[in-house]
Amino acid sequence: MKRLMVVYNPRSSGFGRVRDEVLAESRKLKGWAVGKYEVLDTNVDDNAERLARVLADGDLVVAAGGDGTATIALNGAMLSGAKDVKLGVLGYGNFNDMARTLGLSRLREIVAVADCKDSPCCRDCPCNGRVGEAWGLECLVNGKHWRWGMCYFTVGLFAESTAIFDQKDNRRELRTGRRGMLFSIWELAKWYFKHRKQRFLADFTLEKGEEKKHFVDMTDYVAINGVSMAKLMRGGRWFLSEGEFLSETRSLKSFWNLTRLMVRSVLVRVPGKETRGDVLRFDEPAKVMIQAEGEYKKFDGVRTIEVRKARRPVKVVMRGAK
Repeated sequence: MKRLMVVYNPRSSGFGRVRDEVLAESRKLKGWAVGKYEVLDTNVDDNAERLARVLADGDLVVAAGGDGTATIALNGAMLSGAKDVKLGVLGYGNFNDMARTLGLSRLREIVAVADCKDSPCCRDCPCNGRVGEAWGLECLVNGKHWRWGMCYFTVGLFAESTAIFDQKDNRRELRTGRRGMLFSIWELAKWYFKHRKQRFLADFTLEKGEEKKHFVDMTDYVAINGVSMAKLMRGGRWFLSEGEFLSETRSLKSFWNLTRLMVRSVLVRVPGKETRGDVLRFDEPAKVMIQAEGEYKKFDGVRTIEVRKARRPVKVVMRGAK
C-alpha cells in the first residue's frame, strides 16, 4: 500500500488549521497508509535524523507547518537514502517560503499529483501539478556537512535576527495565531536598530570558483535558491537548476543600505550574482550564526563556510508544467 507521512509541529501557531485541514483530511484518503511524524521540541537536525529512520522507499512526505517543519522534512528525506521519496509542502507558518516555492496549497492536490501516472497531473487537472526534481543548497562548516536548505541560507546579521522569534514572549504571541507579518516586521525592526552597529562577520575571503575577494566589516552573506526569502523578498527558480544559485554580500549597518536592499528585493529581485558555489574563508577562527529558512545555529571556531548545490536532487510535488 502507498504510504503518506505527514510531518507537523503541535506547538506551532498554525497547528489548529493543520489538525483540521491536513490531519483530519488525511484520514479520509483511500488507498493510502497514513503515518504521522510529530516534531519534537529539540532541534531541526535531531528531528530530521529521527524522521529519516522511519522513511521507506516510495513514501510521500508532506510537511504541514512553517519553514522549520519543511526544513525537517527536506533534511529527513535527504538523510533517509530511501528511493523515490517525494516531498510536498503545505504552508502554515509565518513566511512559508518553501511552500511558496513549490506552489501547492491543499493535501488532496499533493496526493493526486504524487499518485498520477501522467505529468503534469492529468493535463487538465486544475492544480496543474507535477513531480519534479529540486536541487537544494547544502551548507558545509569547516568542510563538514551541516544542513540542506531549499530556498536560502544567510550568514551574519540576517541570521542573528531570526533568534528573536525564539524569545519566550515572541513565541507566545506567535503561537496565539493572532500575530502575523506586521508583528514579525516590527520585532525585526526593533532588533535591527538596537544591534545594527555590532560586528556580525569577521573578515573573510569569498571564493567563487577561481575568483577571490577579501571583505572587511561586512554584515551579511546571502545565498538564494527559491522564489522568495522571508516571504517579502523575491528570488527565482534556481531550485530547478543543477548548477547555479544566486549569492550576495552586503554591509547593512546603514539603515539607508538596508532600505535600498529591501526596496530592490521586494519590487524586483534580491540583488546578487549567479554562482556554482561559494566558500567563505575567515582570516581567523570565528563565531558565526548561519540560518536556513529561519532555522539557525551558532558555530564557534569557524574557518570555512561552503554553500553549494546539493549533490543529488529531491523529488518534489509542485505546481506547474515543465
